[in-house]
Amino acid sequence: MMKLKLEGFGIFVKDMGAMIRFYRDVLGFEIKEEEDTSNVYLEKDGTLFLLYGRKDFETMTGKTFDYADKINGHYEIALGVENYAAVDLAFSEVTKKGAIPVMEPATEPWGQRTCYIADPEGNVIEIGSFQP
Repeated sequence: MMKLKLEGFGIFVKDMGAMIRFYRDVLGFEIKEEEDTSNVYLEKDGTLFLLYGRKDFETMTGKTFDYADKINGHYEIALGVENYAAVDLAFSEVTKKGAIPVMEPATEPWGQRTCYIADPEGNVIEIGSFQP
């Protein structure tokens, strides 16, 4: 059986400028590309992270695709912080900067404090910690 290694993930984006500003200015990703670029390729905490223009992807593959509209439930991006207090602080800070609130911080029965936000194109992002 072949062995597959997860190296990263990509998001196919409609408005590259808005998405760069969000991931750079709201979440603090170190994006160096200009806002009018067609692709962002970076490594975040050892994981490859891509923002790829939808039209470019469709041109490359020779196919058209359907894309989710509004806040979508197709997947989540999970970000971790050091403890419960940091979850609350992160939620407060990123929503003040423009993240779309999805679920305010809550401590779940399995011991994780978590919250959810969305980026400008409706992709869900979790911020959580298992450390009180």
